[in-house]
Amino acid sequence: MRLEARKYLFDIERAAGLVAQFTAGTEFADYEQDDMLRSAVERQFEVIGEALSQLYKLDAALAARISEFRQIIAFRNILIHGYAEVDSRLVWDVIETRLATLRREVADFTAE
Repeated sequence: MRLEARKYLFDIERAAGLVAQFTAGTEFADYEQDDMLRSAVERQFEVIGEALSQLYKLDAALAARISEFRQIIAFRNILIHGYAEVDSRLVWDVIETRLATLRREVADFTAE
């Protein structure tokens, strides 16, 4: 695996870990009411999406091995370009239903 690809995977792994750390022990109501927490989480999802987008340009086959990689990139675009209409429930759903899978898959790649 190329060094640049490893870097993007590291960035994804780190940002996903930060999202998990930031939201550990919180409920949706806490998340929704905390502007700083929402901003921090959204920023890390932006990093994840951008790193995956760059990984796709570098090694499309590797990026495609990540579940829902196109949706992750699209989610980043929503956060960046549709920032005024970001639905906190959608972000929270991603945290609860998809973050663990992403973390597991990326950890598997970085262990190779």
